[in-house]
Amino acid sequence: MQEVFPQTKPDRRFLPDIPSKHGSRRTSGIRYFSQGPADVYSANGKYRYCSGKTVDISEGGLLLVPDKPLQVGEKVVLRFFLNPGTMPEGYESFVKLPAQVVRVDAVSGQAAFAFEKNISEYFRRKRWRYYETASLLGILITLVGVWFIKKESIFYFWFDVPVFLYGLCAVFYLLSRFLFAAMYRPWPVIPGYTPSVSIVIPCFNEEEWIEKTIYGCLNQHYPEELLEVILVDDGSTDNSVAAAEAAKAKINDEVGDRLTIHVFPQNQGKRHALAAGARLAKNELVIFVDSDSFLQPDAILQVVQPFHDPHIGGAAGRCEVENKWTNILTRMQAVRYFIGFRIFKAAESIFDVVTCLSGPLACYRRDVLMRYLDPWVNQKFLGRPATFGDDRSLTNFVLGSHHAVYQHTAVASTIVPSAYGKFFNQQMRWKRSWLRESLRACKFMWFKEPFMAISFYLGLILPVMAPVVVLRAFVFMPAAYGIWPTMYLAGVLLMSMLMCTSYLLIKRSNLWLYGIPFCFFYLFVLLWQIVWAVLTFWKSDWGTRPSKHDKDHFMG
Repeated sequence: MQEVFPQTKPDRRFLPDIPSKHGSRRTSGIRYFSQGPADVYSANGKYRYCSGKTVDISEGGLLLVPDKPLQVGEKVVLRFFLNPGTMPEGYESFVKLPAQVVRVDAVSGQAAFAFEKNISEYFRRKRWRYYETASLLGILITLVGVWFIKKESIFYFWFDVPVFLYGLCAVFYLLSRFLFAAMYRPWPVIPGYTPSVSIVIPCFNEEEWIEKTIYGCLNQHYPEELLEVILVDDGSTDNSVAAAEAAKAKINDEVGDRLTIHVFPQNQGKRHALAAGARLAKNELVIFVDSDSFLQPDAILQVVQPFHDPHIGGAAGRCEVENKWTNILTRMQAVRYFIGFRIFKAAESIFDVVTCLSGPLACYRRDVLMRYLDPWVNQKFLGRPATFGDDRSLTNFVLGSHHAVYQHTAVASTIVPSAYGKFFNQQMRWKRSWLRESLRACKFMWFKEPFMAISFYLGLILPVMAPVVVLRAFVFMPAAYGIWPTMYLAGVLLMSMLMCTSYLLIKRSNLWLYGIPFCFFYLFVLLWQIVWAVLTFWKSDWGTRPSKHDKDHFMG
């Protein structure tokens, strides 16, 4: 596969997924930019020979600028710390690895080391297996705790029916998500199945990220003659178009023919940009990619695999948080995205009814998409144009006649809000669109698979009722009867631990603990946005496309 642009310095933010227990296919041969300190010890590890500054690192070795000369062939022990974001999530830790000097550059003074074992093997032996054991034990303890609390709820059920009934339904709903997610398996890659693909990128004021997004779409392990990229600029007022044209100029003529740039003279909205790209598309499948999202090299090959089944009309890929290490808010969102995709979308995909094909990576059959394109673009809500909830709205159209699924192995990463003001605005839009489109889905969801239908209606009723139940448990019951919501808080803690330990089991990352503060952050802060969303769900005055200084996209 031809690379469409040279990359002189590896981008530490564009990280692949953590390798599986059985291999490191995604990371082998990739070098990661690193500027941390490292110490070089004798082969027996007893005394330090020199120190230095790392230049880059890979699965198999390290490039270092030492403060003392080294000889080719020397066997040493390297000690260094992998800072978060240097390598894929799960690698951030102290490392102590035997290595050998394989090259010394007399001009730059750089010394190249080959590890005795690759770094994935080191982490499996030193760290990951303990994480997996601890997470499985944590899941078991959490389930026992949930059983104990709910046994008490049944015993005292008639004392406070609303709270205990809600709690039992909520636990049933959440545990069923985890159960079905455990049963989920992604579609395997079928040799030779590579349908023609058109990637559409809607862009508005994304000069900072658009070049990287374009390269991510073109640098795919996919037949070049079967892939085209269409960028539709929605009247950007910054230098997004110039950045896109500059990216195209760096690409040779052969590959450049696969990139089309279409510019709206004025802003029309994300739906119109996506629709324009779909109308320009020539290929069998149309893939929508947000302008601040970045595809892994095999994302396209993976996301098209479900379409071998003619009943499938749309498929969503997995979305990771690109800027997860920025602050506490982005770390919490990393856990939340994992739960949203690997647990909830995977559970829905068991029944072929994913309720939202999210914007960072969503694939559609072109004939199905064109059937619903005009009704979707011209959709109105209470007589006013629908200006947000694009992804969930289009998914509803697809679900009316076809299946919608989730492909876990198709990976994109995206920029999430790192400031609380932008985050709250994003969440309010998502809640309004979720409420609107869920009400619309109520019309047809009842004839889907019965268990999926029950889960869907529970998933709609429980969040809407949650503020009332929380007020009753935290305000009314203590004031009226002096009963504090100890068991309610314990239940929230246990469910947060179930999410955290699931994250630890699969990702083997230090971020797992941030699931606990997120659950309580949701309980005491985000939950109350639902009240305002219900009271103002008719409002349509917030557009889908963010400004230059509000780079958040829409998942729902």
